[in-house]
Amino acid sequence: RVLLLRIFRLIPVLTLALFIIALARPQRGYVSESIITEGIDIVLAMDVSSSMKAEDLKPNRIGSAKEVAEKFIKERKNDRIGIVSFARFAVTTSPLTTDHDTLVDFLKMIDTGMINDGTAIGNAIAEATKRLLAGGGKSKVIILLTDGINNSGEIDPITAAKAAAALGIKIHTIGVGTKGEAPFPVDDPVFGKRRVKVKVEIDEKILDKIARLTGGKYFRATDSESLYKIYNEINKLEKNKIEIKHYVRYKELFYLPLITALVLLILSFFITKIAITTIP
Repeated sequence: RVLLLRIFRLIPVLTLALFIIALARPQRGYVSESIITEGIDIVLAMDVSSSMKAEDLKPNRIGSAKEVAEKFIKERKNDRIGIVSFARFAVTTSPLTTDHDTLVDFLKMIDTGMINDGTAIGNAIAEATKRLLAGGGKSKVIILLTDGINNSGEIDPITAAKAAAALGIKIHTIGVGTKGEAPFPVDDPVFGKRRVKVKVEIDEKILDKIARLTGGKYFRATDSESLYKIYNEINKLEKNKIEIKHYVRYKELFYLPLITALVLLILSFFITKIAITTIP
């Protein structure tokens, strides 16, 4: 009974102490991490002139280019990617998008003969630049793939490259085709389908200058394997910006001493009431 009396006398002291602790707002900190990625806007400018049917790459230049581009697209998960097709003139096949499944569907539709024959490199750069400016992204890259010499279009390739450079756009250029001669399929009215040898003519000096003017690189793909390696290298060159932020989240714990104090108050009230009613 004496022990119970002592405990009862301690209740107000404990209650007051718990209220003071609750007012101090005890907290527990949790360290959290936030990862922010900034994607790159990329336009693939792809030559669809008839010479892209040459079979020095397998199954042919256009087929190999599409296959490798598809793998590249699937690896660039955080980027907006668009496609420009060009021959005598340039057209947007797909605007910038993060919907890479739909983009691949558009890529598969690209083929030789969809645009009148020719090679308008300057127009391709201008069209790709227009797409990138419309996107409004910070990091902008054009990957231009061709197997020929600029012979069409009203825009000079170097002029277009200088304009792109002034707008902060980097251009990587890829010349596609073996050295010397390449097998090319033809429909002969007498002998039917057959292959002839055609001379490979790529204006490497222009492509190299375009790349250097814009801070990019020029690559030469002589077969499907080298084309894959080129896209893989570009993939490594154009890294996404990753920012990691650490911050502390706090969980409020004041309610624990507060609830305990309230329970003690209620307990004290009932003990007092019982004591009053039982003591004669």
